[in-house]
Amino acid sequence: MSEPLAGPAESAGGLAVRGADAVDRASVRQDLVARDVPGRLAGQDPTLWGPAAAAGAKLRLGWLDTHGRSRELLPQLAELTAELEGLDHVVLAGTDGSSLAAEVTARALGRPLTVLDTADPGQVRAALTDRLDRTVVVVSGKSGATLETDSHRRAYWQAFLDAGMTEAETARHFVVVTDPGSALEATANELGVLTIPADPQVGGGYSALTAFGLVPTALAGVPVADLLDEADALAGALGRDRDNPGLALGAALGAAATTGRATVALVPDGTGVEGLGDWAEQLLAESTGKAGMGLLPVVVEAPDAPGATGPDVLTISYGGALAPGRAPAVGADVAVNGPLGAHFLTWEYATAVAAVTLGVDPFDEPDVAASKEHTARLLGAGVPAETPSFTEGAVEVHAPGGFPTDLAGVLRRLLDGLGDDGYLAVTAYLDRSADAAVAGLRALLAGATGRPVTFGWGPRHPHATGQYHLGGPPVGSYLQVTGAVTSDLPVPGRPYTFGELQAARAAGDRQALAGRGRAVLRLHLTERAAGVAQLLDAAGRTRT
Repeated sequence: MSEPLAGPAESAGGLAVRGADAVDRASVRQDLVARDVPGRLAGQDPTLWGPAAAAGAKLRLGWLDTHGRSRELLPQLAELTAELEGLDHVVLAGTDGSSLAAEVTARALGRPLTVLDTADPGQVRAALTDRLDRTVVVVSGKSGATLETDSHRRAYWQAFLDAGMTEAETARHFVVVTDPGSALEATANELGVLTIPADPQVGGGYSALTAFGLVPTALAGVPVADLLDEADALAGALGRDRDNPGLALGAALGAAATTGRATVALVPDGTGVEGLGDWAEQLLAESTGKAGMGLLPVVVEAPDAPGATGPDVLTISYGGALAPGRAPAVGADVAVNGPLGAHFLTWEYATAVAAVTLGVDPFDEPDVAASKEHTARLLGAGVPAETPSFTEGAVEVHAPGGFPTDLAGVLRRLLDGLGDDGYLAVTAYLDRSADAAVAGLRALLAGATGRPVTFGWGPRHPHATGQYHLGGPPVGSYLQVTGAVTSDLPVPGRPYTFGELQAARAAGDRQALAGRGRAVLRLHLTERAAGVAQLLDAAGRTRT
């Protein structure tokens, strides 16, 4: 990446989008302007996505100005931070969009935040035993129905009691963020835990600048007022036809999706806002992946990583604000640079604009209930034992009939089966810390095929992107990696353990995908460290 992108930048509020005009060769932007989409969206017109979506959209457009309402939280957050002085280990128990934004914010701004969005017993135990006396747990969820988040709350509550705290002392170590009137709010009231209400007019994927994104990061030491200022500086441009970065990015996304470039590679350019791709991934996938269409986001590790470019790929680089006159490094079709708060609002707006072009409702998730239903059933009945097709070293292979009987051959057959328009989604139901090396599978497999390869941790990745995989184009193949649990952990007050919850969630996702006719290959690690090493070695050999 060395030459500046051609064409002028569209900028506002310190955020600039470059290269979008060159992508939009189908005059998508011209059509959007002719339909007054910028003005109507800025005015929160719920009819933009069609009559069937209007009723739901009317209740979900608060993200356009939630940064203004969120200022009311600032005095309370300052008071709470002072009151909890000494509780400097902030744990966020939450999942998908509501936790991803907080994780990105803390990472980008260099503040420590432990995000707990897994049922893996090893990862949960490590969190529970880390500075417990200095821990404040932010329990985050719109309803409180997510099984993992409820289990984390129960486990931490019991851990504080076991450490000798009274219930009143334990309650001081919790803060709940949820929608007003939710079941989680009722539970918090029963326990005497402080509840900070989220904005009920904002869905989880669009909640970066609501209490979901602000409360945990404020407690972690992020100056969250700056995020709101950055969004506010951009907001005035969103109703304009020109100098509107959100419109430029949204038109580029819509044009790419309708002209054969529906894969979006999200590439960090090294200038800041690290991790933003993980948040943008869930926003694009859950908002556009439905009715058999959508944008497939692929988070890549670096500009030169496999999968960052391709003839049917729209490559978007992202980074922090650049000095005046400085152009971003390229190799990307579109570059987005600016402060984090402006990024959040711009990507939300652009995603909603792209959904207009695609003709889909960006605020519903009609296909994700299947996995949750399968998980709940399996928790009650138990996950049935599965006989592997074969075992190689520390890896049990559960493959469809007709696959080879060696690990490298199985992976090669999986890649060969992608065809000219398929993609591979890899999900690891493992420990994000102890088993972190398995994330290397994405680049290795992407380097062995010309097709897109995504990677994510379960259950976060299915939560965040499952709508695309179940409701988007039926061309995906799926590789699921699970691992043996050597030391399980009970979920207090529930008839199952964290290991059983993790196994049920993984099996529920497999069943949901299989029910839609998606091809699923499962690799189970009987010994995790050895199994991860085997997988990486086998994936490396798929190139030959």
